[in-house]
Amino acid sequence: PDPGAPPTEKTDAWILFDEVNLYVGARIWDSAPPSQWVANEMRRDSDQLRQNDTFNVLLDTFYDRRNAVTIYVNSLGAFTDMQITNEGNPNRDWNPIVDIQTGRFDGGWTVEIAIPFRSLRYRAGREQVWGIQLRRNVIRRNEWNYLTFLPLSVSGNGSQGLFRVSMYGTLVGVEAPPSGWNLEVKPYAISGLQTDMAVDPVVSNDVDTDAGLDVKYGITENLTADLTFNTDFAQVEVDEQQVNLTRFSLFFPEKREFFLEGRGIFNFGTGGNFGGGGLRGAPRLGGGGSGGGAPTLFYSRQIGLQDGEPIPILGGGRITGKIGSFDVGAVGIQTDDHPDVGAESTNFTVLRLRRDILARSSIGALFGNRSVSIRGDEGSNQAYGVDANFAFFDNVSFLTYYAKTRTEGLHGNDESYRSRFNYAADRWGASIDYLLVGDDFNPEIGFVRRKDFRRTSASGRFSPRPESISWIRRFIFQGNLEYVENDRNRFVETRNWGGSFQIEFENSDGLSVDSRDSYENLIKDTNISGATIPLGRYSFRDVQVSYIFGPQRRMAGNVSVRNGSFYSGDISSVSFSRGRIEVLPQLSIEPTIQFNWINVPDQQEFRGEFNQHVTWARINYSLSPRTFVSGLVQYNAGSNTFSNNFRLRWEWAPGSELFIVYTEDRNTDVLDRWSELSNRGFVIKINRLFRI
Repeated sequence: PDPGAPPTEKTDAWILFDEVNLYVGARIWDSAPPSQWVANEMRRDSDQLRQNDTFNVLLDTFYDRRNAVTIYVNSLGAFTDMQITNEGNPNRDWNPIVDIQTGRFDGGWTVEIAIPFRSLRYRAGREQVWGIQLRRNVIRRNEWNYLTFLPLSVSGNGSQGLFRVSMYGTLVGVEAPPSGWNLEVKPYAISGLQTDMAVDPVVSNDVDTDAGLDVKYGITENLTADLTFNTDFAQVEVDEQQVNLTRFSLFFPEKREFFLEGRGIFNFGTGGNFGGGGLRGAPRLGGGGSGGGAPTLFYSRQIGLQDGEPIPILGGGRITGKIGSFDVGAVGIQTDDHPDVGAESTNFTVLRLRRDILARSSIGALFGNRSVSIRGDEGSNQAYGVDANFAFFDNVSFLTYYAKTRTEGLHGNDESYRSRFNYAADRWGASIDYLLVGDDFNPEIGFVRRKDFRRTSASGRFSPRPESISWIRRFIFQGNLEYVENDRNRFVETRNWGGSFQIEFENSDGLSVDSRDSYENLIKDTNISGATIPLGRYSFRDVQVSYIFGPQRRMAGNVSVRNGSFYSGDISSVSFSRGRIEVLPQLSIEPTIQFNWINVPDQQEFRGEFNQHVTWARINYSLSPRTFVSGLVQYNAGSNTFSNNFRLRWEWAPGSELFIVYTEDRNTDVLDRWSELSNRGFVIKINRLFRI
């Protein structure tokens, strides 16, 4: 909390190497008894690990002051490995082969990390110069300690300091072994039972077996090719249910490992993380917002999924890495046909090139092609664009992009462009953003939530740190304005303005009060979460109050209450989100509960009311950092569905895994019983990694 002050606890660290591995060891001293350490997670790559006492090592292996990889570990041996791209865009699905051990001594704990050079990418040559950052956090004090000095505008938001690669120290003396035959082969076998009551004829306990192969080849020390054949993602966890109280589509994150590794290279028109900002607060209940976010030019969930149904992936490949000052990425995937959902056999191609310029800036281009368009006339679909991201001083950033699409049969405005300026100091912050998305802008390997609009938005922030109040770390005052016009007819469609007041307490708790005044001009009857809102002009406002229970508590999470008007009616919402209840260090429950009571007088078929409730809970039990069982149980009142997904993941050898998965969906909208089966599946999948 005090920039430049000595840490309250001592940390010793060592870095060594031999012909095979880079080694990082640390002795983490702690004057508190182990009962006060925050160590309540054992799973690999768990989000909760960020809220534990951890030791981090970060390596900028290209020494480009932009990109890095990190591994952080808690005293239980749980760890996360992550890629950082362009000083932001964290990818926690980078899963290298590493060996990690932890231990305890009288006065603290120890960690030893062995990272094979084969798991890293770096410049050619034996003599290496890398960027390095070390971090140790003490959660009970909300304290973050770094090897190099970072100003509050960078480090004052906890994890933000990880991303400022340009401020890492310099590691010299490492001698990398000569590159050899760097080949990884990972075959898999899968077998399962499937029941589906929604198809005709009904499928009951249908037995299926299959096999496939993934190959990774190191073309050079810094360029890697990935190939996949007969790909299957049955082990991937299902999506969490969401409430959508807007008139635009929801965005669901990608979870399939093949598309996640190295994904930061393909990010288009987005900047890094440059500090400042507000609390780790609760999201606005029911979604909210204008839906006027920037489009995603490459959204990998468009590959292998159509209308919510999985489409078989026959095979494909990917090349990612760095050549000099250029980041390069290429993806080619071929999918099979699926007549039941009208999907034809399709080829997907994405090419990405980005060049480092100046100290922390970059320019780039992206091209995407889908051989069979799903919206236009017969033919293909292309999307292409150029983007630039500039970072100056410690706190100033500017990004811009121009993108265009081509689809047979669509002749309207197929352009999108954006410019955003951001100033993110610790005490003061401001941003201004202009975005246009044409009515026929159609990147079919991307994601567009809203079309045919021009959006201008601005925000301002003042966040003082009161020295006279010992139990408060920071106040945050913020104001926001958003103005959205229809692109073709230039009338106002949406206008939002409001503000928030937040308090960050010394113990990591937080309080947030958010108020918003909204205007919507509906030019036609609009469906919102199953209800039809008549065309017309609507003005409404609401207030949301949230309290954030910090990660040092056995029960953490965000409690929120929202009340106000909603179009021609009113809304009341209550939620408990991002929750976590620690039962044991090996056992936790992560509940999310959201109730939305909405009264809209125009909705006679709903008797004036339509309520949207969603609740789900994830239960995790860890046998070790590499072996865990998780269950996700969900209920959605809007769609009358109850579902569950249970997974066992066992990394039985380095890079080799066994998955046992059971999934079931039930329809609760039945009269004579509480539910009926919609579909279920049971899958066993095993893979084996061979390193040559």
